[in-house]
Amino acid sequence: MRHRNASKGLMTKVIHAGEAPDPTNGASAPALHMSSTFVTDQVAGFSAHDHEDEADVPYLYARWANPNVRMLEAKISALEQTEDCVCLASGMAAATAIFLTFLSAGDHLVISDVCYAGVAELAHDTLPRMGIEVSRVDMSNIESVSAAVRPNTRLIHTESPVNPIGRLTDLAAVSEIARKADALISCDATFASPLGQTNKDLGIDLIMHSVTKYIGGHGDAIGGAIAGRKELIERIRNESGIHHGSIMSPFNAWLIARGMATLPLRMKAHETGASAVANWLENRDAVTRVIYPGLASHPQYELAQRQMKNTSGMIMFQVGNAAKGKEVAQQMIERLQIIHYAVSLGHHRSLVFWMETAALMATSFRLEGAQLESYRAYAGDGVFRLSVGLEDAEDLIADLAQVL
Repeated sequence: MRHRNASKGLMTKVIHAGEAPDPTNGASAPALHMSSTFVTDQVAGFSAHDHEDEADVPYLYARWANPNVRMLEAKISALEQTEDCVCLASGMAAATAIFLTFLSAGDHLVISDVCYAGVAELAHDTLPRMGIEVSRVDMSNIESVSAAVRPNTRLIHTESPVNPIGRLTDLAAVSEIARKADALISCDATFASPLGQTNKDLGIDLIMHSVTKYIGGHGDAIGGAIAGRKELIERIRNESGIHHGSIMSPFNAWLIARGMATLPLRMKAHETGASAVANWLENRDAVTRVIYPGLASHPQYELAQRQMKNTSGMIMFQVGNAAKGKEVAQQMIERLQIIHYAVSLGHHRSLVFWMETAALMATSFRLEGAQLESYRAYAGDGVFRLSVGLEDAEDLIADLAQVL
């Protein structure tokens, strides 16, 4: 995937990468291509495997390739400074594609013990059923990561910041462990966005995003992406896109690419708004703990300053025990006028949701001992996960003041 805008600035990349005026009519904006099949003037093989170089393949069938999806892949690849990118149906499809492409029966996966709930459950329930060994590790503890590696370790999957508690992973240190073990390392960088940290420079082989979140930015299209070296991405494209069929809709790709054009501007605004709200929350008597990478009170503030270029818009805060958390959640449902009480994150609208520790331990994370203690050090009995949108910070603070 060649990027004629690879050396340009961020705004130029997100606007122009993968795009060109329409050669048939001169349209400046990209067209939407919803066709499932394409007329070709070449004699081509019927299998996608007949075409070795994806970039030179004529459009034949939309499950193999689509102009809108390729455009979005080019934009994300340009931002992540990688050779290639593949876009899939959802963030979960992206995570599943990584696991099922690079792991087989008898292989070993080291995975963050706190990560997106669906990924955690996949690692708990599905991968072992397929004969894949899984070790769940607190990746804020580098010694634990190193100790978990085995001779058959093929992949280390991390996340930074982790969902939902905002704990960080020292990505350069974990990448070094992966290199010494001759294993791949993947990172779900959804919370950070492509502008939050230089994933490739930190040694990440497979950079994963739920593009439903910050990259799309408007809460109206679901998708996932993986960026990395061309040979790795081609394996995922053939395995997941062609064999598993977890392709992205062209319309979703068109919507997400349109949203992506303002990503640098939005991430600055998310960070500015979140910083103001986080500082207000920290001085509120009803709030017992605030976790935000941009606050000096974050347990890993030094790592955040070293690793993150943008501390994003994700704030986690506690209000006391679980009973109090549920009480405040109900008040939010009844009283909030601007912030939506809803799941998801990274949208232009602010979203908040109560995430109780006991419930997540029973369903998704199932941690015990030191790992549970590490989780509770951030979350206590539960946290509110607040995704600060693009509204005026003063209005968000006034909205939260009704319930805190």
